[in-house]
Amino acid sequence: MKTKIREYRTTAKLTQQQLAERVHVSSRTIISIEKGQYSPSLMLAYRIAEVFGVSVEKLCCLKENKEQEDREYENL
Repeated sequence: MKTKIREYRTTAKLTQQQLAERVHVSSRTIISIEKGQYSPSLMLAYRIAEVFGVSVEKLCCLKENKEQEDREYENL
């Protein structure tokens, strides 16, 4: 799943470790989410969104991800 976590984190001048500590996960979790290798739980997405003062929808690019998923289903 595509997210804007890296973009928001770097704008806020936070390291992956600092963000991880604020949302109670390991830095490896943040790294995996930023690389698109792991999708955060709803609660983790909410915690991260709160740190940056944005909605979960905006943070997780929900509209774009849904459109991408819809295209993939159409091609089945």
